[in-house]
Amino acid sequence: MDTLAATEPEPPAPASHRDKRARWWRIARNIALTLIVVVFTVWLVLFITKGRFLKHPFERITSSLTTRKVQVQGDFQLYFAPFRLTFVADGLSVSNPDWAKSNTLFAARHIDAKIAPLSLIFGRRHVYSLALDGGRGDLEWDAQHVRNTWTFGGDSKGKPFEVPLIDTASVTDTHLRYSDPAMPLLADLTIAPILAKDTHIGKAVGITGTGTFRTTPFKLSARLLSPDATIAGTKNRLEARAWAAGSVIDVSGTLPGLTDVEDVPLKVAATGHNLSQLLAVIDVAIPQTRRFALKATLVKHADSYRFTDMTGTFGQSDLSGRFTVTNGKRLKLDAALVTRRLDIVDAAPFIGYNPDVVAAKGAVAAAAATGAGASRVLPDASLPVAMMQRFDATLDWKVGVVESKNVPVSNIALALSLERGRLALSPLTFTMARGDVAADLIFDTRDRPSAISYDIRLKTTPLGRLLAGYGVADSGTTGTIHGRIQLDGRGDTIHDSLASASGRIAFIMPHGTLWTQNAQLAELDLGTFVSKMFQGKLKKPIEVNCGLLAFTVRGGTATADPILIDTSKNVVTGRGGFSFDSEAVDLAFRADGKKFSLFSGQSPVGIGGHFASPKLQVISPQLLTRAGVGVGLAVAATPVAGLLAFVDVGDAKSAACGPVLAGARATAQRTSKGKPRSDVGNGHTKKIS
Repeated sequence: MDTLAATEPEPPAPASHRDKRARWWRIARNIALTLIVVVFTVWLVLFITKGRFLKHPFERITSSLTTRKVQVQGDFQLYFAPFRLTFVADGLSVSNPDWAKSNTLFAARHIDAKIAPLSLIFGRRHVYSLALDGGRGDLEWDAQHVRNTWTFGGDSKGKPFEVPLIDTASVTDTHLRYSDPAMPLLADLTIAPILAKDTHIGKAVGITGTGTFRTTPFKLSARLLSPDATIAGTKNRLEARAWAAGSVIDVSGTLPGLTDVEDVPLKVAATGHNLSQLLAVIDVAIPQTRRFALKATLVKHADSYRFTDMTGTFGQSDLSGRFTVTNGKRLKLDAALVTRRLDIVDAAPFIGYNPDVVAAKGAVAAAAATGAGASRVLPDASLPVAMMQRFDATLDWKVGVVESKNVPVSNIALALSLERGRLALSPLTFTMARGDVAADLIFDTRDRPSAISYDIRLKTTPLGRLLAGYGVADSGTTGTIHGRIQLDGRGDTIHDSLASASGRIAFIMPHGTLWTQNAQLAELDLGTFVSKMFQGKLKKPIEVNCGLLAFTVRGGTATADPILIDTSKNVVTGRGGFSFDSEAVDLAFRADGKKFSLFSGQSPVGIGGHFASPKLQVISPQLLTRAGVGVGLAVAATPVAGLLAFVDVGDAKSAACGPVLAGARATAQRTSKGKPRSDVGNGHTKKIS
């Protein structure tokens, strides 16, 4: 037993850790060598055969992955040379999804590309070189701007188009079509031949084409100038010019990539005959302008397009400021503008006039051009109701001085708000002479016809400065005037809204003096009248105690309610009115002396005609009748008796200035002794035609 125990073999010693590592290293080495051999074999086979045998598997696999039909009609090559993936195809075509209008997304007569293999899996696609001939691309969004043709994967949400990084390129006979029905935009572009070498573009990349934006046709010419930049990225100098809506638009700037314009400042300039036509392309309605030239810096950020540092002119007026267009669910325009000097002709479109017609032929011709009748001045141009309901806007506009011959206007401040068809100019303030005007104008196009309200307030203004352009002398005139116009009407034109308006107009003259060549005609003092007609000036100004020119407006007809001016010598009253519809004027002013006057006609002075051509009737029918009576008396009795027809006994009752200064209606007016007046109208009259 002891002998057997002594002869039993000893158990093997356990393997060392070093031996285990060596065994695993040999296994890994063998696997790596196998992979290298396999990869080399595959590479060698592909390199020798140029991968032509992969043509049908390529068509099948890529068609399955992209859910598009991919075909190669001619030669096909897919191989590594040595580490760059080489892809060559003749007659390559990739189909569009079923919803697209065009059947083909991309087609090329010949394509030869050297591609970084890992870029197909990670990061942005990188193409070392590209030769493309006879390329045809058709890029299209769906009607909801959700899907596009270049984003693969069935119903996947469309992604922005991304151009691969390209080091060198040769592109010939290539065309691109782009369509976005949501905007809507359609562009057919031709890419001029490109030859890029050594990571630099040898020539400028040129693009020309035509298309339509919304319903406006345009023409485009663009160049990418990169003498010191690569087509792969960094910096690319862009210059583009477009012709549309009678305007020329220039865009220039430096792009970090061929299609990367997000948050990139671009210089833009636009010139044309009418800025309203250009902005109408994006459904933004503004008044017409004369020829314009504007420059600004444009930055696109998401759905917003910001125009800053804007400067330029429209007509004979200057314009500067900034504005932003946001293309969200509803188009929104936000602007802050400044004009130092505004030509009065350039302001004509704000009430519906064509400024070119005003400049060439005057306001009456401009009114006729809007559809108004002969000898009319109220514009009959329709408000752009449909367009006003398609976009929203806010505007803050400051104007320094309005260049006008007759009425000096300055310091205009306009706050505009447009929301879903309701346009509010509130507040609108400006200085007229040394007086201030504040207005609130509302155009609500949500109702049909539009509901329009006017509330215009004239603060105390010196008559000498206000009427300086109409013959009133500033020196010697201390009189002032203030008043208010409140009207509400319906209509889609300025004329129609006023022709249906109701409300009140009142202008009040506190105590003061008035000195002018023709102001005292209304007093009909025959001696003063003759003196003024032949000597050309008054010996002293008229002293006004108080005065009120007020009208009640019903259905577009304004009736004197009342016209009452109390001067030191006379009480002037008025009757009649005017029509916003026909623009006819039928007013009669009469002056009754407070003291006995031998030479006084006691007959009214009439104002007739229309807004465009008012007529002063100094020798009225009543005065002619009285002259006839005087002649009859002189023949029948004595020559002295003939003067009785012109005698004013001086029984005019001075006005109580309280109701006058309060702007009260005719029924509330009183004499200085507190008795109701019977010599002023009550606000009712027949419709003036």
